[in-house]
Amino acid sequence: MSTVVTTTGLTAAEAAARLAADGPNVVEALPPRRLFGRIVHQLADPLVALLLAAAIVTTLLGDLPDTAVILLVVTVNTVIGVVQQVRADAAIAALDRLAAPTARVVRDGQDRIVPAAELVRDDFVRLEAGDVVPADLRLGEAERAGFDESAVTGESVLVHRASGGEAAAGTVLATGRAAGTVIRVGPASTLGRISALVARTRPGPTPLQRRIATLGRVLGVTAVAVSAIVFALGVLGGQPLARMAITAVSLVVAAVPESLPAVVTLALALGARRMARTRAIPRRLHAVETLGSVTVVASDKTGTLTQNRMSVQRAVTAGGTRYAVRGAGYDPAGEISAAEDTAASGEELLLLARAGLLCNDASLVAPTADRPEWTAAGDPMEAALLAFAARCGLDAAAERAAAPRVAEHPFDQAARRMTTVHRRPGGDFLVVCKGAPEGVPSDAGAAAELAAQGLRVLAVATGFTADPAVLPPLRPAGLVGIGDPLRAGARDTAAAFARSGVRLLLITGDHPATAAAIGTQLGIIGPGDRVAEGGSGDGEARVHARVQPAEKLDIIAALQQQGEVVAMTGDGVNDAPALRRADIGVAMGSGTEVARQAAELVLVDDNLATVATAIGEGRRIYDNIRRFLRYGLSGGIAELLVMLAGPLLGMPLALLPAQLLWVNLLTHGVPGVALGAEPAEAGVLDRRPRSPRESVLGDGLLASVLAGGICVATVVLTAGLVAHHNGRPWQSVMFVVLGLAQLGVALAVRAKAAPGTPRNWSLLAAVALSALLQVAGVLVAPLQTLLGTETLSPLELLACAAVAVVPGLALRLPTGPVRRVLRL
Repeated sequence: MSTVVTTTGLTAAEAAARLAADGPNVVEALPPRRLFGRIVHQLADPLVALLLAAAIVTTLLGDLPDTAVILLVVTVNTVIGVVQQVRADAAIAALDRLAAPTARVVRDGQDRIVPAAELVRDDFVRLEAGDVVPADLRLGEAERAGFDESAVTGESVLVHRASGGEAAAGTVLATGRAAGTVIRVGPASTLGRISALVARTRPGPTPLQRRIATLGRVLGVTAVAVSAIVFALGVLGGQPLARMAITAVSLVVAAVPESLPAVVTLALALGARRMARTRAIPRRLHAVETLGSVTVVASDKTGTLTQNRMSVQRAVTAGGTRYAVRGAGYDPAGEISAAEDTAASGEELLLLARAGLLCNDASLVAPTADRPEWTAAGDPMEAALLAFAARCGLDAAAERAAAPRVAEHPFDQAARRMTTVHRRPGGDFLVVCKGAPEGVPSDAGAAAELAAQGLRVLAVATGFTADPAVLPPLRPAGLVGIGDPLRAGARDTAAAFARSGVRLLLITGDHPATAAAIGTQLGIIGPGDRVAEGGSGDGEARVHARVQPAEKLDIIAALQQQGEVVAMTGDGVNDAPALRRADIGVAMGSGTEVARQAAELVLVDDNLATVATAIGEGRRIYDNIRRFLRYGLSGGIAELLVMLAGPLLGMPLALLPAQLLWVNLLTHGVPGVALGAEPAEAGVLDRRPRSPRESVLGDGLLASVLAGGICVATVVLTAGLVAHHNGRPWQSVMFVVLGLAQLGVALAVRAKAAPGTPRNWSLLAAVALSALLQVAGVLVAPLQTLLGTETLSPLELLACAAVAVVPGLALRLPTGPVRRVLRL
């Protein structure tokens, strides 16, 4: 029975005093970092600092176009970084928007509507069905009060609260009415505590950012050291001090692939656009690449792997006939089939379905233009019974009209059952009781069987009486097993993750039996496999049950300490801290605004299969970044080797500073950026993810870069020596061969895409344009003056081109010892 408490609430003066003392009932964001501090934080990145140094050098050398490009890249990267730093504040602000904007409160003995932000402790708040709970309440009145706590807990089953119980801020009173005293507001409330977890959980750098930062430091130190050696060799060889100083600085610029951030940005932007076409919206660019490094996907259950719509999945009649029920959500259409080893009894099934329909206060809402799916009005469990009855061929309106309700005993939390009385056409009365099997006559063995499948079990019993005031003995009508069914394709998605070498974990607040059942249906655990409970640090468990929001953080932190790159999916407020803590948070588009603000990726179609597709896109991006490094660093090493070996081979200054910068501009510029648009390799989703601990130059890439650089340098030096020996303009020959050889390498490192994949025409166009400009450097008079080159004859240019293709052919040929040495 419900308890009604009479109260006059606080006086207006008391409420004002409390508000002044405790502050407003809002979730406060942390003070934002000042704009200048955010900019400094972005510019402190090692690679950005290296770019700024390069910009200073190019400015001093008068290379204004290169300076402009470098500064543009730095500006874009800084703006993106600063914008993303405010996302945590946006997530916390969304918590405030989730709260009820107004509340009905008793002040001075009268009901008043006040802004929810003005609630204070000891205020007495009244709630009607559909109201959002504005603050944490201790209930003093509760009449059939069923709360939808899915936004906070992630679980879709209504929770019935009695007088004396608590209702959490942000939950919704779905059925009945209630009233209670405010016990916690603002940061101390349920939403406030979750907000604190979000605020404390600042994501670290992505795997790519860590790798690029390390690479930037290594490249900077190496380039400076080698340039210093070149400077010393030149001065010792009699070259002017000023010229060698400019040469050394130019070599630093040439050796560092300053277009790497541009390549990364373009690759990420193209990836984001491709992902948007598949209904996945990245909220920050680096999230696109992070997906390619993911080793674990930790998924919430409700609304992510399941439909977040309760549905009758199994039914057992009074005679023991077992039925499987299939259908989508609350859609009345569906199929019902009897188990092969039982004899079907249609009348018993209709009796069970009719009883569940009558002892029921819910209704089904047909699709509309704005909402294309059937939805529930009222308790989702009761709505599931309505859909079940419709699938059995019963019309709810006709059945209720034929047996109108004349009395009822609402759901009793202690007895865990509800009873209704209906007048029959013959004049007697039908009594229907539904509830937990412990409180309603039923088959205990069948109930245990359904519970073992992870279903919520409702027992239904009926009886007949001539007097509606007298409850007759009840006989079992049957049992129904209700659950939140898997999304279509969820099992295929789990299999796709397995093929990609990505572990799928299920993390839920549900009972272990329910979690185990879902895990078994997904195929991620087998019969008898252990289910971890709470915040267990068991890194081997694939299913975690009874997990609280703070415990999700513990699970993710434990995985990250083991070296895993973790993607966390979720849609509820309770998921927000974990979404922020994970390497990449993935929110459902239909989920709460809090979850979307905390995530890096939003799935518009709520389809976890989109994450598998996005992982392939992330791997394509990472492959293209490594592809550019293979190309760009090979050229940089070749330039360093040419400048080092030239003096030893009788060529004191192999290339002039302007020539180095020209080659650098043409090869690292447009062709390098175009490599970021290469398509995915064939079978990109059929390989295991790269180790999070692996360097960006790992897995043989460093050896390939060194071999490629040596190959290009050998060809360039050989061409220069032959020209020098024959009295030809050897420096101009080396200049042309160096540029064309690097462009040949760009073509050689293209992706080996699956048949039918569109070709990256932008790369071909970029290489052709750069080749023309490279040759123009020795043919066009103004460029000859700028670069210090001499004219080469057509025959000499053909010879340069023939020699320059050697490194690219060696890389591209399918067989041969050179190819085996240089392969990725």
